[in-house]
Amino acid sequence: MRLVVALVALGVCAITSGQALAQTGRSTAAEKAAPKKVVRSVSGSVRTASNDAVVVVGRDKGRETEWTFAVEPTTNIRKGSKSIVAGDLKAGEAVQVRFSERDGKAVAESILVRSAKKEAAGAKK
Repeated sequence: MRLVVALVALGVCAITSGQALAQTGRSTAAEKAAPKKVVRSVSGSVRTASNDAVVVVGRDKGRETEWTFAVEPTTNIRKGSKSIVAGDLKAGEAVQVRFSERDGKAVAESILVRSAKKEAAGAKK
């Protein structure tokens, strides 16, 4: 009987020490392998827009560049104080796009339409 009690006590100690090790904050292999989300930002003007994609042209490292961004239902699109949908964007509007890479695609996190007044004030300087 004492042997059974000793074995049960040993088992309880093994289980609780295993739980303590699991809660030490060590990362698992899956957590280490998961890529970190990198959010970038670009500025340019709208070339085309639909409800599921926006094409923006601008300069990147001194060169004219064109980016295509996927638009999801969670993409925050603002024009002034109003929320709009990507299909409301007009060709030529100045925008700033925050995006991340997912599954080989640039996915827009947010799109901010810059006001014409600010653009005009910047051109006077």
